[in-house]
Amino acid sequence: MKSIYFIFNMKSGKAAIASKLACVIDEFTKADFEVTVHPTQSRGDAADAALYACKNAYDLIVCSGGDGTLNEVIQGVMMAENKLPIGYLPTGSTNDFAKSAGISTRIGQAVKTVIGGKPRYFDMGKLNDRSFTYIAAFGAFIEVTYETPQNMKNVLGHAAYILNGILHVGKIRSHHIKVTANDQQFEDDYIFGMITNSSSVAGLLSLDDFLCDDGLFEVTLIKRPSGPLALQKTIKGILNLENDLDTKYIKSFRASNVKFECEDKINWTVDGEFGGALNCAEVVNFNRAVQIITD
Repeated sequence: MKSIYFIFNMKSGKAAIASKLACVIDEFTKADFEVTVHPTQSRGDAADAALYACKNAYDLIVCSGGDGTLNEVIQGVMMAENKLPIGYLPTGSTNDFAKSAGISTRIGQAVKTVIGGKPRYFDMGKLNDRSFTYIAAFGAFIEVTYETPQNMKNVLGHAAYILNGILHVGKIRSHHIKVTANDQQFEDDYIFGMITNSSSVAGLLSLDDFLCDDGLFEVTLIKRPSGPLALQKTIKGILNLENDLDTKYIKSFRASNVKFECEDKINWTVDGEFGGALNCAEVVNFNRAVQIITD
């Protein structure tokens, strides 16, 4: 009999796991797994629990929650010498990583994936010392992910991020940043930047051409447009509110290591959580670092 260490966030999303918990455990038990449960108690608890599972001879970690909970679990696994595979039951408000990985947001189907699927390697990233799963970002709209109230996310889902982003339009400012990537340096004034390993970010941006295990991140930088009308148009394009996105304000490339240097401190987000106010941020790709079970 194999053993599961089941880490779940009861408050994630619309608290969907709460009413399904007994059924989920029953399905795992029927599939001949011995299940140990751990409801998260506070920020950072999922990372500690995942590290505990890796050190104590479990066969598999199963995580239920949103992108933030998954981020914590992966942080714990990344710290362990014995890195267990992770099964994911996405129950958050946006579930960006699940969409990119092809994991169903229907709990019953996600359970079947854990039971019958196969571990698949994924690249992971670090922003300085902070691990992340699918995005590190700075500038305009990063408050969309970590300032939107949880109850607003629960009720509105993707719409909450869009609405809250529009409310923050007046706060947009640029930062003069020196960027080092792919043995090249360049600098400009940027209002937004993101380093991703995902096809979707907070329900706002969609990237069709990416690979989860190629050792490279997709980097997108948005320069400050020339005037208010261009700024408005760029914002609407970023939010997918209109199809005509003026690419002259956008710089995109792939890299395994990117360094950002700025005289003033810039607020960053990692996987929807506050990542710190930094003068210097180095993002590093760890190729095929973690195994996550997919169909």
